[in-house]
Amino acid sequence: PCLSQFCANDPEVFVQAALLAQDYCDAIDLNLGCPQMIAKRGHYGAFLQEEWDLLQRMILLANEKLSVPITCKIRVFPDIDKTVKYAQMLEKAGCQLLTVHGRTKEQKGPLAGVASWEHIQAVRKAVSIPVFANGNIQCLRDVEECIRKTGVHGVMSAEGNLHNPALFEGRNPLVWEMAEEYLEIVQKYPCPLSYVRAHLFKLWHHTLQVYQQLREELAKVKTLEGIVDVNRELKLRCQEEIANQKEGEKPKEGLPFFHWICQPYVRPGPKERCKENGGSETEKGLRGKRALEDEEDGNSELLSKNKQKKKLRNPNKSFDPSLKPKYAKCDQCGNPKGNKCVFNMCRGCCKKRAFKETADCPGHGLLFKTKYEKSLLWQSNQRVTQCPEVTRRGDVAGGELAVLQEAGDT
Repeated sequence: PCLSQFCANDPEVFVQAALLAQDYCDAIDLNLGCPQMIAKRGHYGAFLQEEWDLLQRMILLANEKLSVPITCKIRVFPDIDKTVKYAQMLEKAGCQLLTVHGRTKEQKGPLAGVASWEHIQAVRKAVSIPVFANGNIQCLRDVEECIRKTGVHGVMSAEGNLHNPALFEGRNPLVWEMAEEYLEIVQKYPCPLSYVRAHLFKLWHHTLQVYQQLREELAKVKTLEGIVDVNRELKLRCQEEIANQKEGEKPKEGLPFFHWICQPYVRPGPKERCKENGGSETEKGLRGKRALEDEEDGNSELLSKNKQKKKLRNPNKSFDPSLKPKYAKCDQCGNPKGNKCVFNMCRGCCKKRAFKETADCPGHGLLFKTKYEKSLLWQSNQRVTQCPEVTRRGDVAGGELAVLQEAGDT
């Protein structure tokens, strides 16, 4: 079955979008599980899980208007009872299949931790609709154990499946086999290069820790042909390493398989990450990544690679938030306004107003009035050139000259 998933926070808009998709899929899924910052800014995903009235209205309207089932994917609350009531509310509103990610919205990145199958099991027992589980799935054995412990009807995998697309087949193929198969699909069905690069970073994750130079090349390459070349070079290096492998040699870095075999990547927690970075938990804090206050000092060793590149281009650049200029807000929407905007608006709002009023805003390079006046002048000149009947000598008849003069005055 093909499900089409939407992020949304407005019942009418959600249903209008779903109506466009329903003829091309078997169900419409409402994403209530995304914990990323973009979901917080856009007010969707897991950041709607406290707004039960809104979610009820969205699902009820979708059930009323759509010809295909409505399903939901959620994250859990820390409290099991509240999670169960949340699931029951969605079922009562009309959700016909529920996927439960056993982590809270705060559990992400280095703070992801282990998903709670106990929460998922409690939801499974409390509702009558099918329930899928998500979280802690790194191999086929995990799938089987999850079904046995929670009683769910199905299992999803995200990161585990990205690192090993053969996860549900119960095998661990050579990385380049999966990579080559994927690149064949991309050549048949083109997509943005950033998608391709992101997938290969997952597939080749462990190998790219060994061949750092090729990691840099994969990050910089600008064409699909270039990506194929990097993939080919990775394959050749791995094959050469296999040929020189000593008998009885074991995988390094504590991996279950050699780095050229598809296998899961388990994110290190804050403590493990601190140890990897050579600092104590107290020094690094529980944030997992670089402390922002360290970056603000301009220490290049603690800056991200992207910021280090910016620092190379402009040695005087500072990343201290207190030194950033404070932008005045747009009178219309609150976004930063243009410094030279005649309407005191951001470019988007300025464009709408300038178009509506046929006005100019040189600050944003919008010249609706100027262009309109030029078009009128051009039309006038067109009428002038079409009126006179000029002889080969350049003479114009008297009556025609009067018409020409009148057009010129106009």
